Amino acid sequence: MKYTLLPDTGLTVSKICLGTMTWGEQNTEADGHQQMDYALEQGVNFFDTAELYAVPARKETQGATERIIGSWFRKTGNRDKVILASKVAGPGYSNKHIRQNGFCREAITEALNASLKRLQTDYIDLYQLHWPERNANFFGKRGYEHRENEQWKDNFAGILETLDHFIREGKIRHIGVSNETPYGVMRFLEESRKHGLPKMVTVQNPYSLVNRQYETGLAEISMRENIGLIPYSPLAFGTLSGKYLDARPENSRITLFPGMSRYSSKQATTAIRKYCALAAAHRLSPAQMALAFVNSRPFVTSTIIGATTVEQLRENIGSIDINLNKEIMQEIDAIYQEFPDPAP
Repeated sequence: MKYTLLPDTGLTVSKICLGTMTWGEQNTEADGHQQMDYALEQGVNFFDTAELYAVPARKETQGATERIIGSWFRKTGNRDKVILASKVAGPGYSNKHIRQNGFCREAITEALNASLKRLQTDYIDLYQLHWPERNANFFGKRGYEHRENEQWKDNFAGILETLDHFIREGKIRHIGVSNETPYGVMRFLEESRKHGLPKMVTVQNPYSLVNRQYETGLAEISMRENIGLIPYSPLAFGTLSGKYLDARPENSRITLFPGMSRYSSKQATTAIRKYCALAAAHRLSPAQMALAFVNSRPFVTSTIIGATTVEQLRENIGSIDINLNKEIMQEIDAIYQEFPDPAP
């Protein structure tokens, strides 16, 4: 395994982060425990979860993933071996069964304390805002459309003050954002500097061969402000493994949940076919090539991988040992120029 520092902290994290959102829906508690056991054995010390999980978000399974991680901590005593990240959900259609009062102090207090209880821990190493509470373009939306009647009021400083309170209490060590835009990241930085408040140290946004939008705006912020990207969906819901090109495997995510079609457009499928052919030409696994590309980006702190089987997990973790040469990188860029961001 390879390691790096979580930006502006003293925390050493593996360059591969274990994603957990299927636990409690596609995966059982036993599956989750097996994956955590294996990941830790392979040197993965960074786990990511959220109060919203399992996914797809449902009232019946909300919090299930955190409970599975908590039961593993209790069983193994491995809490001190893991850098743990979780998230508080913002308002929106997928969160109506949790709460709808945004990121006010009451909402964050309720969310954090509930997560700590489910996780059976006293602290969370990296606590993230799952998505903005204001109107913004995220979750596959390309362009920003302003709403004149939007009720949101600027509260960046207030959010940081609330999070600072919990950092001082010892319940949170560091903070980050997710599904955020350049505007949001820079506003948090501005308020942090202005008022001496904690800094957002990471951004958890989508990034993959079929979605490199992070490179427009946010990548420069990452490099100049030392804020690391923790990319999710680096395999684009598994589509970059090639397994969906000519069939829909039984019990796979897109087969079970057809609504999760973010990476299944005609343009994305055509691009994925080209990337898979490139991997085959260089005798690489398509999944490992796709992950190795993401792992190689200088603005990436740790790549979140998710798997429903230990076999998939083994392949994904193994991507850390793949180094793409200059020829492959040039061929990847050639495909990207032909199909830029077909699945935002």
